[in-house]
Amino acid sequence: MEKPPVSAATHLESVSATAIVKEVLAVDESDAKVIQQTLDTSRQGGYTPITAEEKAQHRNLNRKLDLFLVPFCALIYLFNGLDRSNLGNAQTNGFTKDLGMPATAINTATSLFFATYVPLQPFSVSIGKKVGQTYWLGIIGLGWGVLTLGHAFVKTESQLIAVRLLIGVFESGFYPTVVTYMSRFYPRYDLAFRIALFYGSYAIAGAFGGIIAYGCFKIDGSLHGWQYLFIVEGTCSIGIALATPFWLAKSPGTAWFLTENERAYAENRMVIDATANLDSMKKLNRRDIIEGCKDWKLWFVLPFNILTSVPPQGFTIFFPLVVKGLGYSGPTANLMTVPPYVIGAIFLLCFAWSSDHFRNRLYHILVALCIVMIGLILTIALPLENTGGRYAGLVILLSGTFITSPLTAAWLAGNTPDPGKRTVVLGINGWGNLAGIIGSELFQAKYGPDYHKPLSVTLGLVAVSLFGYTAYRFALRFVNKWKAKKVAAMTTEEIEEENTNDVRYADRKYTFVYGL
Repeated sequence: MEKPPVSAATHLESVSATAIVKEVLAVDESDAKVIQQTLDTSRQGGYTPITAEEKAQHRNLNRKLDLFLVPFCALIYLFNGLDRSNLGNAQTNGFTKDLGMPATAINTATSLFFATYVPLQPFSVSIGKKVGQTYWLGIIGLGWGVLTLGHAFVKTESQLIAVRLLIGVFESGFYPTVVTYMSRFYPRYDLAFRIALFYGSYAIAGAFGGIIAYGCFKIDGSLHGWQYLFIVEGTCSIGIALATPFWLAKSPGTAWFLTENERAYAENRMVIDATANLDSMKKLNRRDIIEGCKDWKLWFVLPFNILTSVPPQGFTIFFPLVVKGLGYSGPTANLMTVPPYVIGAIFLLCFAWSSDHFRNRLYHILVALCIVMIGLILTIALPLENTGGRYAGLVILLSGTFITSPLTAAWLAGNTPDPGKRTVVLGINGWGNLAGIIGSELFQAKYGPDYHKPLSVTLGLVAVSLFGYTAYRFALRFVNKWKAKKVAAMTTEEIEEENTNDVRYADRKYTFVYGL
């Protein structure tokens, strides 16, 4: 529900979470008017510090979380991105040629990776909620690290496919588990920028991967350059995975790097932000699963999330091949992928910060999609001989490519206040990675060197998603207006009863405002 925040005189670190929930859910005549107004205007609330002292606490806590949590999560995701995209780098060094495989083996293995990666996401993130997210991140990270290293020793296409299928199993729960984990520490309008910092490492993985590949391909040893690539990246992933359960805090209330007062404040501000069932903050129940699976707003936006994910999913793997098609050699093609990825990460951080600051998701997503479309149009329209122009088009394309997915995740997280249901929703939202199958089938060697057809299809998919996201925003606003009419006909006592009973769950309550 949306109402005035807990009294400014209240020191959050000195009050129990149960007492805060009771105060937030209570409704008087003034609160009822605020709820009505926020529903009418679709102005979503959430935790907002009031006094100068509380604002300073809020900034200091975020600074600590930004120092101890986000960089480590970003580091894991960096190597997750490297382990997923290194097939494209390896192919520029003759991976399939050295093993006597057809060039299409890369596309087949990539497509089948998503056969396990996509459907298992909701199950994997739910297991993480059950066993403990920090332990689960360490387990799955260790699994994909060992399998990445194993790529160096595959001999046949069947072995390659088997390894990619198993990597899909281990990687499936990573992204939604980390997003769910971070949503337990950051209020909804501090979250998008932190997801972007984390997700930006996936963009940087493309740049960093190009640098690592360039170095590995220059090694003059007894192994092929691509073998050194898999060994280096796999070994790093294993080391990071072993440290994960010891470094990442289990919850705001148990963070090893916070003082006792900071832990209490960190936990209580999240209670205010979500006004959630306290039990759901710690465990997953049957109702969470049922409500998450039938969440209308999730299924509305998911198809468009899939379409907008085609550029980042497809390009992360096949971008080195597209650049190579401009006439660059294998090592140089990997190096030339670095600037577009760095620029893409910078754009992502700027858009995410702005989205949190202005408390708006849709307009930022639409501008990002327009940037992607401009880049695609330039790359398609310019002839292959215009190397500089086409490369500039790819740079513009990558500038907007990575923005939509993390903003969509933050949008869904902010519109799903209950932590248990949020876990399920973000897990199913992970099916947006079905775009990886589309991308791997689109960017086949037979369409090179200009890749005109894959780029044209991608342009059409992005255009459709632009209209879809616009419709999604109008649907959320329509539901807010409908809820406002319901609340207008209720007494103060009925509104408070709506807040406290469990007839309607989480965001389905008439008093909850969907953010736009």
